[in-house]
Amino acid sequence: MRTRIGTRLILGAGLSTALVIGIMAVVIVRDHASQLLFERTRSANQLSETIKSSTHFDMLENRRENLHRQIRAIGGLEQEGIRKVRVFNKEGRIMFSSDGEEIGTSLDPKGEACYACHAEGRPLEHLDIRQRARVFRGPDGTRLLGIINPIPNEPSCSTADCHAHSPRQSLLGVLDVNVSLAEVDREIARSRAVMAGAALAAILAGSAILWWLNRRLVVRPVAALVAGTRRVGEGDLSTPIPFVGRHELGELAKAFNTMVDRLSETQRQLALADKLASVGRLAAGIAHEINNPLTGVLSYASLLRKRFDADQAAADDLDVIVRETVRCRGIIKGLLDFSRPAQPMRKPTDLNEVARRAVAVVMSQLSLRHVSLSLDLAEDLPTAQADANQIQQVVVNLLLNAADAIGEGGGTIAVSTRAAVMPPPLETDPDAAPSPGGEPSPALELTVADDGCGISAEDLPHLFEPFFSTKGNRGTGLGLAVTWGLVEAHGGRIDVQSQPGQGARFTVRIPQAPRTDPPHPTKEVP
Repeated sequence: MRTRIGTRLILGAGLSTALVIGIMAVVIVRDHASQLLFERTRSANQLSETIKSSTHFDMLENRRENLHRQIRAIGGLEQEGIRKVRVFNKEGRIMFSSDGEEIGTSLDPKGEACYACHAEGRPLEHLDIRQRARVFRGPDGTRLLGIINPIPNEPSCSTADCHAHSPRQSLLGVLDVNVSLAEVDREIARSRAVMAGAALAAILAGSAILWWLNRRLVVRPVAALVAGTRRVGEGDLSTPIPFVGRHELGELAKAFNTMVDRLSETQRQLALADKLASVGRLAAGIAHEINNPLTGVLSYASLLRKRFDADQAAADDLDVIVRETVRCRGIIKGLLDFSRPAQPMRKPTDLNEVARRAVAVVMSQLSLRHVSLSLDLAEDLPTAQADANQIQQVVVNLLLNAADAIGEGGGTIAVSTRAAVMPPPLETDPDAAPSPGGEPSPALELTVADDGCGISAEDLPHLFEPFFSTKGNRGTGLGLAVTWGLVEAHGGRIDVQSQPGQGARFTVRIPQAPRTDPPHPTKEVP
């Protein structure tokens, strides 16, 4: 049977709390009981001293009847908790007692009243109040506290005519007072009940607080992580895990969302790469099959065009055939370039110079469309590890796309370069700039931004797919696909940001060329 970690945590913490509180409760109750018993012992000792003082003269003058009367009167005060008062001599014979039946009997030296002196092995007058007290059970089962008080041999006793004692005798007898501990036991029971209730309430309150904290800080985040993991296992990479709080589980949820985003991006790029590979294989076959017939059509259409110079209508029709055949050849060439991209010949390249050459190539077309262009090229820009011709093709494609997005009404295109960093590549490229430890690597960034019609959110995920175009019949849908392939072949990244009506911004990141330290000059030895 599976037990949740939260349940185990609550049970463990609850048991630990119960153990600690239980031990504290036992210690407190025992200390309280000890204090109550000590207070009752002191009270009994004071009572014993009072009885001894009140009977002192009766004992001194041997007024036995008065002594019997006082002891019986005091012993009968059961409402004060007094159960028995008695006086016995040093041999253990009971001389006076509130219980008349035991007068004249002798006590067992091992009995509860004599055991304190005989067990300690010391004279009674040398025992403190705790050692002179004992607790025992009465015939009715009630706990009783007995305290013995020595009656010393005073000079008045040893010199009196009535019952003289030897001066060498230090102890004449013992006063024994028994008081009930029923009130003390009730107080202890009440304290135990209060402590047990308080301990139970503390355990329940602590468990409830722990349950709430566990549910808020552990159970819910863990359940969200489990649900998110299951969704990822089922292929859903679009739903992030909500994370709140600055703690480990919040950081874990944040890291999980980052991982899912990277997985989604990797999946998208893998799917796009698979599409590009499939289309490339298909395009290669189609291009080879169609290219030769198109060449024949174009050749014969051009010959017929020369024969029908006099017939304007036929000449116009042949011009359409020639123009569309040339257009088809351009599409076929694009397919061939797409299906068999040349491996980039990387070397340290000035990205600013590449951007200037690309602008020079398309400047006439931009002027005809009334498009103004601004360059913001960073000074002292490091060199890029790139194929200059292929990166120039990338920039030309982006500039032409930007001009198409602006349309005939005119607008502005901004080209800028700067140094940047690039996250670790999703796939290892042997020619890519090294990124030790998975850290971002130095890169160069080229941005082409326009103020054209923009791109809708629905079209953004498909922008780099082959044959996908937002230009209608005016585009083949291969320009951005080829651009993406060239950038990926360099180990770079291309991103786009756009909103309808607010233009588009394409950002290309290319790895920076490794820095080589100049050789140290050597001094010629004569």
